[in-house]
Amino acid sequence: MSVDQMLEKTNRINLLFDFYEPMLTEKQQTFLRLYFHDDYSLGEIAENFEISRQAVYEHIKRAEQMLEDYESKLHLLHKHEQRLKLRVELIQALDHCEPELKRKTTELFDTIVGID
Repeated sequence: MSVDQMLEKTNRINLLFDFYEPMLTEKQQTFLRLYFHDDYSLGEIAENFEISRQAVYEHIKRAEQMLEDYESKLHLLHKHEQRLKLRVELIQALDHCEPELKRKTTELFDTIVGID
């Protein structure tokens, strides 16, 4: 796996984690946070929790799969990304409008995007 692919995967897992963290077990949350957010190695996590490196790997892989399963059913990340694309399109469409209208419309759309 290339560095770009690894970075893309890490970013995706972090985004999925932001949406679905409460749906994971406490252990899954902890391991994913340590591995993807805090950049701990599998060995470091294993040492801290006094379990094997393989056990940590399996917990993380299972949690990743659960995140992907949640996304395949709920599409929260996909919908969020679509709203962000629409925001860019809206701002481009408003480029020729009065500045105050553009500001207010963008502000309202940002409020809509922030509603879960």
